[in-house]
Amino acid sequence: MAHIHLEDGSFSLLWVIFWWLCAALVIGFSLWRIRRQGEQKGRAIILAAFCTAAAFAIFQIEIPVFGGVHMNLTPLIGILTGPFIGSLVVLIVNILSAAIGHGGFGLIGANTLINVVEVAAGYLLYRMMKDLVRGTFARAGIATFIALFAGNVAMIAIILVSGIQGVTQSPGQVLYGLSLIALINMGVAVIEAIITGFAIDFLQKVRPDLLKETSPARQ
Repeated sequence: MAHIHLEDGSFSLLWVIFWWLCAALVIGFSLWRIRRQGEQKGRAIILAAFCTAAAFAIFQIEIPVFGGVHMNLTPLIGILTGPFIGSLVVLIVNILSAAIGHGGFGLIGANTLINVVEVAAGYLLYRMMKDLVRGTFARAGIATFIALFAGNVAMIAIILVSGIQGVTQSPGQVLYGLSLIALINMGVAVIEAIITGFAIDFLQKVRPDLLKETSPARQ
């Protein structure tokens, strides 16, 4: 949901490198944890490939409101694959998206971090609410909405910290504009939460093995 739709050169080289390094640390840690997986590795790779293809396809479909918004199913990815494999999925989706002009290559690091927040939050919230929220649909929907909100907060924070080169607006004006974008995104987040809720509820009925709720170390 949250994504920095800016061209290369919008962030200074220093911030581009910084966010890339942060993303590299997250991806490196994820790879280390994935290597510790056992018998579920084959199933996880197949599921990750499916999620990558589906997320990339959905990500390119713009909803023609307020200049165009889109869904990316990051919380759904987190619920299905876990935070570590999910981190690799969103990295690949961001690389492929940048390759076709959806955001700059220099912003892949920052966008990956934003999406990792959504993936991890979706995964953790879905499992934390197991004893608090009755019904898979409601649990997945609430987890998705909150995760997407967290992603928008991360997006705003990264842009405010980095600054946009060539913009003469004050930080307050930039924050106001970003808040409007986030508000629009959260409207679409309601739709994505409903879709994710239905998807998880359906999978719970037909393929409950895909939703096996394990710890992150054994996703």
